[in-house]
Amino acid sequence: MTASPKLLELSTAERESLGLAHTLREILQQPQTWRRTYQKVQKFSTRIEEFLNKAGLGMRRPIPLNVLLVGAGTSDYIGKSVCALLQKEWSCNVQAVPSTDLLTNVEDHILPDVDHLWISFSRSGDSSEGVAVLEEALPARPRIRHLVVTCNQNGKMARLGDRDNVLSLVLDDAVNDRGLAMTSSFSNMVIVGQALAHIRNLGAYGSIVESMTASASIALPVIVNMCQRMVDEGFSKVCFLGTGPLKAAAIESGLKVIELTAGRVVGLTESFLGLRHGPLSAIDRDTLVVGFLSAAARRRAFELDLLQEICTKKITEKCLIVAPTAVTDGFENKLYFQLPELISDLYLPPLFVLVGQLLGLSASVREGLRPDEPSPHGAISRVVTHVTIH
Repeated sequence: MTASPKLLELSTAERESLGLAHTLREILQQPQTWRRTYQKVQKFSTRIEEFLNKAGLGMRRPIPLNVLLVGAGTSDYIGKSVCALLQKEWSCNVQAVPSTDLLTNVEDHILPDVDHLWISFSRSGDSSEGVAVLEEALPARPRIRHLVVTCNQNGKMARLGDRDNVLSLVLDDAVNDRGLAMTSSFSNMVIVGQALAHIRNLGAYGSIVESMTASASIALPVIVNMCQRMVDEGFSKVCFLGTGPLKAAAIESGLKVIELTAGRVVGLTESFLGLRHGPLSAIDRDTLVVGFLSAAARRRAFELDLLQEICTKKITEKCLIVAPTAVTDGFENKLYFQLPELISDLYLPPLFVLVGQLLGLSASVREGLRPDEPSPHGAISRVVTHVTIH
């Protein structure tokens, strides 16, 4: 079996010929873009904080503000990645609700006599469901305030920001991914969500961004080589496992593998403890299990028990452990981020998703696809704009 070309050694012409010029660059640029995204939030922090205060954030009331994190597909997983952090820091009700659910069942998510804030995430700002949800809500439910986070200044959602109850935050064009799969747009909008959680104390969060940027920059070459090696060794399925916010990173990683390989490699996702309750039956000897380990010792103990069970039962011998810091275990394939121990799981999704992105990219090349446009028959497209709105 011929080994895949070394991704980091490819010339510009070789990247273009393999159809991965955009996606590889967009994955590798992420650590540097996180710092710029944080600085953008910092620049507009006064305006953002004023908007959030008007929405009711921090006000003492019998019924707290109800916050919905809205997006479709990867943009929904952004919300799932930051939901727990926002709820913890804002001390109000926060839930991630896909725009695909809101479009058909909005009445199920609107509480009477409660102030609502919707935070909509969208790379393009043009996805059919996301635009329709906002366009329907603005006239029908004017009490809802909307914070739009997008990467496209020309998108429909970005252009809604000239109203009293709408604020748009448009990220740098560099993270408006040109490849089909959302990569740097995902992690940078997660950074925005994390920064919003700390909008009243951005300086403290800035040190976390610096730590993540530094550790990712060091780890990326190692991750690239490990992912290529795992792909060259072969697997037909990959199962990503995570707990809490890292389950969201696992879900996004599974989607990246499916998207970038046009479904030729199956991506499964579950929590560590949830895997035993049925989904473990889908793991076989041709499945790569990727465990996103928690920074918290108690959670990690549960996670390592499950991975050890898989090995003891010889369900598969293909395992990859991803951890924020070095841990003592008996696993051969490991990736560590050299993070300060005080950084909790709430901040780790942008780091851990790098593994899913690069496994998907490497598997796409292995399948003979073009990662920038890996859906040869047009089953999916970069922007979903063809949905009929009823």
